[in-house]
Amino acid sequence: MTSIETGEFKKLLEAERARLHDAVDFLAKENAVSVEDEELGGRGVDSHMADMATATYDRELDEGLEEGAQTTLDEIEAALGRIEDGSYGVCEVCGKPIGAERLSAIPWARLCIDDQRRLR
Repeated sequence: MTSIETGEFKKLLEAERARLHDAVDFLAKENAVSVEDEELGGRGVDSHMADMATATYDRELDEGLEEGAQTTLDEIEAALGRIEDGSYGVCEVCGKPIGAERLSAIPWARLCIDDQRRLR
């Protein structure tokens, strides 16, 4: 990869990192209240069972989204590290270049499309 090409991917990675940081921050603020307090609804009385189930489901969904975002953030940081050390865009399995189309779609990709397919 040339520095011009990696420069474009670095911008994509940094933009995605900023977007995911914002999403994680939002989810953390959304879930700042404990499930028990949310279930009580600030009224000091138990909510309806369906309301409690909905609150629990929503909390678990948000936690899953936050975990997924954090995993992607870790991958983005690793990709930025590969840009710095000069190994960005090289498949970690076969050592061949990762296609530009793949990197445009998933700029933190570690594997070429063929090796990624083999992992499934």
